[in-house]
Amino acid sequence: MKKSRSYIATPPGATIKEQLNDRSMSQKEFAARMNLSEKHISRLINGDVQLTPDVAVRLETVLGVPARFWSNLEAIYREKIVKVEAENTMDADIELARQFPYNEMAKLGWVPETRDSKEKVVNLRNYFEVVELALLGNTQITRIACRRLAFTEKSDLALMAWAQEARILARSMETSPVNVRGLLAVLPGIREMTVMKFDEFYPQIRQDLSGCGVALVFLPHLKGSFLQGATFREGNKIVLGLTARGKDADKFWFSLFHELAHIIYGHVDLPDGTSQEDEDAANAWASDMLIPSEKFYAFVADRDYSEQRICEFASEQGIAPGIVVGRMQREGVIQYNMLNELKDHYEISV
Repeated sequence: MKKSRSYIATPPGATIKEQLNDRSMSQKEFAARMNLSEKHISRLINGDVQLTPDVAVRLETVLGVPARFWSNLEAIYREKIVKVEAENTMDADIELARQFPYNEMAKLGWVPETRDSKEKVVNLRNYFEVVELALLGNTQITRIACRRLAFTEKSDLALMAWAQEARILARSMETSPVNVRGLLAVLPGIREMTVMKFDEFYPQIRQDLSGCGVALVFLPHLKGSFLQGATFREGNKIVLGLTARGKDADKFWFSLFHELAHIIYGHVDLPDGTSQEDEDAANAWASDMLIPSEKFYAFVADRDYSEQRICEFASEQGIAPGIVVGRMQREGVIQYNMLNELKDHYEISV
């Protein structure tokens, strides 16, 4: 027997059991008379196997109840099961849908606007392309190179929503096959773009990454996602998504190189997402690619943090001064409210 708020699905086996009790007949004897195994009879009574037309005819012979009666009971039972499971799944998905930033997603045009809880569930199922929202806990579906996701956390559900939009947008983007060696070859050129204006380097960086099988996507930031970027495979390409809210250039470049590290290290193919160790490795790689550590620590050791010296050091490294300031802030060399005037700021529209 299976239940939901509105339905009860009772298997035909319950009626069979009543018939056996009326006759004081054991299941063992009944199995022998039906010429079926005791195991099959037990499963039939519990509703674990379907009552087939063949079994219905046997029941008519053994119990004297018409085969059409048994077939009708089976049909009703299977229909009720579908209704029970659908209602239970809907109830569970309604609770889950409340955890998504649905209203914000609707304002961005990702899902239709609605206040009806069931409509929200249907719209989210269509958006994520799953028959029930609970399936989003399956890493084979999400496949995002980021910290391991906690399916009960609002921030992670927001990340899943953000990544799905990146996935949808990337499908229309043409890329070459994934080529990690080619990506390594274009990295020096991408690093040189840090001294350029966004509008100047954006077309080139998209072209360079596309040539290596990477689709670069910018999306609005979703509140509560704590997200700077995410990377994952989609078909024959890798999607590299970055938040498009106005941001300091140093944060943009660090986020970009952090996500590139996930590609270089093969983290996009990890079945359960990345560990903290993987995230730390991506951070270290990104920092070192932008400013070689030996150069950075030699600069810091001189303890000359004047704007002039920072600009000189940045010029020596071929990067924007703001990137030097950003690393100094992240590593605690200076406070986060210091030297921000050396940072460029990007306004990225989507």
